[in-house]
Amino acid sequence: MVVCGDDGLAHRLATELRGVYREQVVLVVPPSRRTPPQPMAGRARAASAALFGRMVTAVNRGTADSDDTLVPDERVMEAAEPTESVLADAGVDRAAALALVYDDDETNIRAALTARRLNPRLRLVLRLYNRRLGQHIEELLDQAAELAAGATAGHRDGHGGHGGHGGHGGHGGHGADIATTVLSDADTTAPALVATALVGTSKVVDAEGLLLRAVERRPPRPGEVADPGLCTLALLSATSNDPAGAEGSEDSGDGPRLLPDAEAVAAATGRGAVVLEQVSYSGPPLPARRAGVMPFASLFSARLRWSLAGLVAAVVALAVALIVVTDDHPLHAIYITLLDLFAINDPAVDAPLGQQVLQLLSGLVGLLLLPVLLAAVLEALGTFRTASALRKPPRGLSGHVVLLGLGKIGTRVLTRLRELHIPVVCVEADPEARGMAVARRLRVPVVVGDVTQEGVLESAKIHRADALLALTSVDTTNLEAVLYARSVRPDLRAVLRLYDDDFAKAVYRTLRTAHPAALTRSRSVSHLAAPAFAGAMMGRQILGAIPVERRVLLFAAVVVDGHPQLEGRTVAEAFRPGAWRVLALDTAARGDTAGAEPPGSGLVWDLPDTYVLRAGDRVVLAATRRGLAELLGRRTRSPR
Repeated sequence: MVVCGDDGLAHRLATELRGVYREQVVLVVPPSRRTPPQPMAGRARAASAALFGRMVTAVNRGTADSDDTLVPDERVMEAAEPTESVLADAGVDRAAALALVYDDDETNIRAALTARRLNPRLRLVLRLYNRRLGQHIEELLDQAAELAAGATAGHRDGHGGHGGHGGHGGHGGHGADIATTVLSDADTTAPALVATALVGTSKVVDAEGLLLRAVERRPPRPGEVADPGLCTLALLSATSNDPAGAEGSEDSGDGPRLLPDAEAVAAATGRGAVVLEQVSYSGPPLPARRAGVMPFASLFSARLRWSLAGLVAAVVALAVALIVVTDDHPLHAIYITLLDLFAINDPAVDAPLGQQVLQLLSGLVGLLLLPVLLAAVLEALGTFRTASALRKPPRGLSGHVVLLGLGKIGTRVLTRLRELHIPVVCVEADPEARGMAVARRLRVPVVVGDVTQEGVLESAKIHRADALLALTSVDTTNLEAVLYARSVRPDLRAVLRLYDDDFAKAVYRTLRTAHPAALTRSRSVSHLAAPAFAGAMMGRQILGAIPVERRVLLFAAVVVDGHPQLEGRTVAEAFRPGAWRVLALDTAARGDTAGAEPPGSGLVWDLPDTYVLRAGDRVVLAATRRGLAELLGRRTRSPR
């Protein structure tokens, strides 16, 4: 596996591949500016020890088998750009997968095109923020791979891959081998951040229209019977209720237990649990009216609409009176009334008295019409100006989420929150930030100002909010905002986005100790995004992830064919506690619906334990990262 990047995501991804999946990793990073140039071997050895030492030690101390020692097998290269020569030196021509996670889209695209030419069989994972461009690049690279694979298909009939477990479901039979996956750290991080902000209610994963809800439940009181829901996904750590406890500690048996069996759930007294409570399809996006398109009636106030209605009634009454007085044709009478109304008719000097009076009344109504028309024009312009401007938080707003920062991460989180119909108030210092247009379109209140200045958080109604999401690109700004919010409201649920994962862990423990009654979470983008990128590099379809304290539970779609742990076994027999658990069956993936398969189409979530998994089945399962690696046959590596 080759990983190329220039920020913390590259280091975290390399650590994930080496420590969790036990893959040979080549990490390509920019040259260090703090140390003088030295031989490549010395730089690689020093960087490798710093990057991989802690993860290897943790795995050996934790869940690794006693006879399965991990020998460091990695390289760290330093290069300013991923040029063709650098990729060749990294071994891209013989690598299984390449991840390009530079912060610049153009750099990733240029390197991907070069890598596809060097190795058409290479599995590519790109980090791109531009979604539309990413789709086109993905199709282009896959088309090039298919043409190259077709040229040598005759020499490897029957060995083209595993079909359906590829990184993208839309690819062909070679999808698991040469698929191209375009991901965004903002898209992969937003669901976890939203779930963390809503930790008091539910944890949510939205994967390709599929909405998974997992509820975090506290330990039941004496005499109460806990509702298991559809299934229990995890047991929280024994120290989760201890303010001084380490969240997600894996150094002892008191840490969180993922995918426990029925005996473990029954014996876990005093522990909270994460339960799968509801599984449904997410609804359509917000209607156009809520998205900012206003109805015609809202252009004018009620008083103005009544004034216009009164003038129309007066014109109709004058026309009827003219018909009665002159015995004229109705259409001609209405025409004469309108001419008198707009003062463009000849004076009725020689007309009868009744017609003269009606002409004077029509002229009076015309005078009244002018200010009403002017008021209508001004009101319409004001309404359009208000619709195009940023909204201010309403006076009585409460129970909302305060979102700090409308960059690429904050914009994705804002979209997810509005899809869940959660009220949001945004705070952004830059009026030209990329998320301003999204907030204006979604009609979300925005406070423009520096969050570190006094009065800005008060304008966002922080004292009546339910949660605070600090997602600016400056760690000190996020930390200062949370600390100030704590002084205003000590029990506020707060989530921080911090760059360094170790710093995020230290901040979490300190805030948890200082404010034991509040819910505080500190998350780094690299920590949340790395599992999705690593899963794509391993060549399988990761639907989403749910954070359980400082561990991650993955949801993946796997084809049963070729997996002896699943094929021919019942759902109960295929369950491996602590590793994986079958949740649903995709009946649409099969061409027939006969036999023992449950009726219906799409995803079937209430599978009986006696249902036998067959070769053609495609199942959705929850798994730990090590469990999914073991299930797909990449658990151990023979020592050399």
